[in-house]
Amino acid sequence: MRYEENRLPEDAQLLKLYNDAGWYAYTDDLPALRTALQNSLYLLCVYEEEELVGLLRAVGDGVSILYIQDLLVLSGYRRKGVGTALISHTLKAFSGVRQKVVAADDTPEIRAFYASLGFVPFEETGLISFYFMDR
Repeated sequence: MRYEENRLPEDAQLLKLYNDAGWYAYTDDLPALRTALQNSLYLLCVYEEEELVGLLRAVGDGVSILYIQDLLVLSGYRRKGVGTALISHTLKAFSGVRQKVVAADDTPEIRAFYASLGFVPFEETGLISFYFMDR
């Protein structure tokens, strides 16, 4: 597998990966997705030969906060260490950043995945998280 930092994948690859995850709100407006990726603090992609099989997108200031916005792995490559490698590589690249945050669906599998990487749910820290989204 090959990792590439801060290089935007081809449109067809993005559509395949985001649609595979069911993230159609992103693929319904491909120009907006491309802009979001281009404006991100960090983009890490993993390829199997020429196929995009995983992507991590992070936003933040790179000093005090790193927010992992997107973590996607093609369904055929899940549970094979791709997501773990994407997170681990990113945490190493931003090791000096104090806060690393991720929001994800609340399923037992996702909780176990992030816990295995050292992430702690907000409710266990005495913090609270809020969410607002324009529709």
